[in-house]
Amino acid sequence: MQERSSVDELVERLRRELDRYSPGGKLPSSRVLVDRFRVSPVTVSRALAQLAAEGLVVTRPGAGAFRARARTAATATGDTSWQEVALSADGAADLVPRSVDASGVLVSLAAPPPGVIEFNGGYLHPSLQPERAMSAALARAGRRPGAWGRPPTEGLPDLREWFARTIGGAVTAAEVLITAGGQSALTTALRALAPPGAPVLVESPTYPGMLAIARSAGLRPVPVPVDADGVKPALLADAFRATGARVFVCQPLFQNPTGAVLAPERRGEVLRIAREAGAFVVEDDFVRRLVHEDAGPLPRPLAADDPDGVVVHVSSLTKATSPSFRVSALAARGPVLQRLRAIQIVDTFFVPRPLQEAALELVGSPAWPRHLRSISAELKARRDTMTTALRLELPELSLPHVPSGGYHLWLRLPDSTAETALTTAALRAGVAITPGRPYFSAEPPAGHLRLSFAAVAGPQEIQEGVRRLRRACEEVLRAPGTQPWAGSV
Repeated sequence: MQERSSVDELVERLRRELDRYSPGGKLPSSRVLVDRFRVSPVTVSRALAQLAAEGLVVTRPGAGAFRARARTAATATGDTSWQEVALSADGAADLVPRSVDASGVLVSLAAPPPGVIEFNGGYLHPSLQPERAMSAALARAGRRPGAWGRPPTEGLPDLREWFARTIGGAVTAAEVLITAGGQSALTTALRALAPPGAPVLVESPTYPGMLAIARSAGLRPVPVPVDADGVKPALLADAFRATGARVFVCQPLFQNPTGAVLAPERRGEVLRIAREAGAFVVEDDFVRRLVHEDAGPLPRPLAADDPDGVVVHVSSLTKATSPSFRVSALAARGPVLQRLRAIQIVDTFFVPRPLQEAALELVGSPAWPRHLRSISAELKARRDTMTTALRLELPELSLPHVPSGGYHLWLRLPDSTAETALTTAALRAGVAITPGRPYFSAEPPAGHLRLSFAAVAGPQEIQEGVRRLRRACEEVLRAPGTQPWAGSV
C-alpha cells in the first residue's frame, strides 16, 4: 500500500512538471528521479509506465522517457451506419432479442473518478487481497515442471480434486471442469442447458451479470421472488408449471443482492421441485469464501446433496482473491458434463496452465487459511461499521436483512425516491452507489440500492461515504414535489 501511494504521488508531481519539456523532449533519467524524489527505482518505473499509459510520456528502452508529442487529428472514419441494419436483421427471427446490455455489470467493474468513495465495487479492496501470497504462488507455479505447457482441457487433476473436496458430498474430480472465472462458467452453463428463446427461471432480484448472460444467449429470464429465507418454493413450482422452463439459476448462500441464505427446509424442496419438472438448478456458489466471522457453520452446497445430477455447480476463487485471479469450477453429473466440456473447449480451449498452477500453490499454502480468517474478521467489521452508520445517518433507508457473508448491503428506498436521480446526486457528492433496477428481470416492486463495504479502504471511508450519501439523499428529496427526509432541514 505504501508503494502504491508513492507511485500515485510521483505520477502527480511528474504530470505537473511535464510543461517544462517541449514535445519530444527527454525527461530526467530514472536515476536522477530516484535521487530527486527519494523514491525507489520500482516506484519511478511504475510512475513512468502510468504516464505512458495516459499518453503523456513515451518510453524507449535504452534511451529513456520523453514527453509525448501532441496527437494529430484523427483521420476521418468511414460510415458504419450499415451495421445497424446488419446486426438487427440477423436477429429478426429471434424470439428474444440478443442485444447485449452490460450496464448492470459495468457498474461494479468501472473504477470511480479519483476522490469518489467506491460503494459500488464488486471485489475486495487491494488492502484485503492476498497480494503477497498470490505473487509468491505465481512465482512458484512458474518454476513447476511443465508449468508453461498445455494443460488437460478439463483442468489440472489436482485442482479439480481440490474443488471437488470443497464442494463435498459425492462430487468427484472427474465431475469438475476448471473454468476462467464465474462469469465464464455461468455463460457455459446457460448455453449448455437452454436453447435460444427458452425461458430460464431466476431469483428476483438477482445478479445483473447473469441476466446479461441469459439475454445475450437469447434466453427469457422469468423472475421468482426471494425473501429472507431464499427463493419461495411454492412460487418456483408455479413458475416451472407456467413456463415449462428447464433451468433455474440461484445463489443459495449469501444471495446477490439480498444476502439471503436458502433456509434448510427449502433446500430439499428446491431440488425436488426441479427434479419433478425435469429441470436443472444452476447453483452459483460465488461467495462461500467471504463468510463473516459471526456466521456460524455454513450449509453445504446444494450439489453436495444431489445424487441425481439436478445441480450444475459454479464455484470461484476470484471474489476471495483478486478480480484478475480468474479461476473457477463447473461441477456436474451425468451426460450434461460432456456438453459443458464441449462448449468450454469451443469457447476457450482451456484455462492457462500457469494460472491453474498458481491456484494450486495458493490454496495449498499456509497463507490461504490465514487470508480467509483475516477477511472473515475484516468483512464483519466493515459490515458492522456500514450498518451502524446507515442507522445513524439514514434511518429512512430500510435494511431488512444484515447478512453474515458477502460484501454488500441491500437497502430499500422510501416510496417515490428516484433511483437514477439519487445515483447521480451521490456521484456529485463523491460516493458511487449501485441502483437496484438492474437486479430485476421485470418491474421492481420498489426502489433499492446496493452498497458494497469491501471495495473501500476501511471504516473511516465507509463512515465518510455514508455521510456523503446522506447529503445526496437530502438533495434529491428536497426537489419540488417530494417529501422531506425525516430529520432533514
